[in-house]
Amino acid sequence: MKKSTDNLYDVIVIGGGITGIGTARDCSLRGLKVLLVEKRDFTNGASGRNHGLLHSGARYAVTDPESARECIQENTILRKIARHCVDPTDGLFITLPEDDLNYQKKFVDACHAAGINAEIIDPEYAKKIEPAVNPDLIGAVRVPDASIDPFRLCTANVIDAKRHGCEFLTYHEVVGFINENGCIKGVKLRNNLTGETCEIHSKLTINATGSWGGTIAKMAGITVNMFPAKGSLLIFGHRVNNMVINRCRKPANADILVPDDAVCVIGTTSDRVPVDVIDHLRVTPEEVNILITEGEKMAPALASTRILRTYAGVRPLVAKDNDPSGRSISRGIVLLDHETRDGLSGFITITGGKMMTYRRMAEQATDLACKKLGIDKKCTTATTPLPGSEQENLPQSKPYNYTVMVQKGRHGTLTGDIPMQSIEDRAMVCECEEVSVGEVRYAVNQLYTGNLENLRRHTRMGMGTCQSELCACRAANVLCKIAHLKPEKSESDLFNFINERWKGMYPVAWGETLKEGQLMSMIYEGLCGLDQLDSSTTKKEDRK
Repeated sequence: MKKSTDNLYDVIVIGGGITGIGTARDCSLRGLKVLLVEKRDFTNGASGRNHGLLHSGARYAVTDPESARECIQENTILRKIARHCVDPTDGLFITLPEDDLNYQKKFVDACHAAGINAEIIDPEYAKKIEPAVNPDLIGAVRVPDASIDPFRLCTANVIDAKRHGCEFLTYHEVVGFINENGCIKGVKLRNNLTGETCEIHSKLTINATGSWGGTIAKMAGITVNMFPAKGSLLIFGHRVNNMVINRCRKPANADILVPDDAVCVIGTTSDRVPVDVIDHLRVTPEEVNILITEGEKMAPALASTRILRTYAGVRPLVAKDNDPSGRSISRGIVLLDHETRDGLSGFITITGGKMMTYRRMAEQATDLACKKLGIDKKCTTATTPLPGSEQENLPQSKPYNYTVMVQKGRHGTLTGDIPMQSIEDRAMVCECEEVSVGEVRYAVNQLYTGNLENLRRHTRMGMGTCQSELCACRAANVLCKIAHLKPEKSESDLFNFINERWKGMYPVAWGETLKEGQLMSMIYEGLCGLDQLDSSTTKKEDRK
């Protein structure tokens, strides 16, 4: 095992999803010396594979009042500290003829008890404020739902943590722990790009890996009973609805339609899956059929709207310690102090919860970390704006055109840091999402972007109608130049990126999507010859 430097961190956070990043930010804001390690890229797991709903908590009001209260409280906070990530759409909970209208009163009463402003409105008025809703609805309730961009949210937390001294190691996987006499003193890492290994020491290690938390805990010799649940979703080709549309009934499959930037997302299904498959989730035809069938009931226009792609994420469900069978599953926040629970000091696990309660989860984990480290400093994340959501201050000298307006939607007040002065920087890389060369340059220099998948998450490159068929090759060329990559590496990166795009298109490959896939094949195989690349330079699993 190759040794690292003698650098000693106060805290090592494992996991580059929103919970881990939020925890690293909170620790950094309180003056701790922090390192975050992630085996792939930020938001590679559940944080980048959800429907982007900023819950009002109404969905949980009847079945899980505690989660409902947490959601509405965090909803209010995120609208203030992360306003450039939030689209304040409001939401409707609709009752269809096949639903029980009596449930509406029970639902509204539960919302009010949780502190959620839920208002019964006339169905005719609901159709006016949301024309896409099923005109046959017999009941409607308006709630303060919204949509939120998880990639922007994670990126803003990374930037702020970095500003406060946090260090990051992406593509570094934990392969073991430094355990000295029942105390975790650090982690053993493998660089997944080079294969090199190292050890890094810390006073405390926080496991914030979501559904992967049980696997990490097992390396430390302890048990955390994780029961991950797969959720599949569909992305439609344009924004059918302006408000979030929910079914007013007990939570079930495919009962949320979320407007997300220029598209809309229907979700989700829910199926328990083994831990060993959560890195390789695939959407099935049966799941696609459920999502389409149920989605059309909420918004009939979906029946004639092109489906761009599918994707699947995994919920970090946790069983109580006295129930290894998993019958008492919790969707709430789970904070485990392994010193009191397992006799293993220097180790904490924070898991469960939801994307929108990440800040609260981070606060709880950091409170415990500070207590163990003897630090007396209060959390300020509920009142400190994230980078991009500070007071407006765009330079007047910057050309203010449509591209800048789109960039402002992605980066908020940080838009002024994107180079746009030269003709080259203003040139388009991705026309669907208005991603310029300057924005690619910003992503490389400021947002840890080293490959096309990173670039997609940070700029939405390739997420538009053409699903990267016209921009991926261009983006690979620009990224190769700006990030100083070897051409062979860029070719391999392009191969893997196109395959990843195709994975999401394959389950819905009919009609226009099939035509798009065939054109993509002609461009990247027929013209670019990507299928002729040496298999040793590409990920073999992506050929499946």
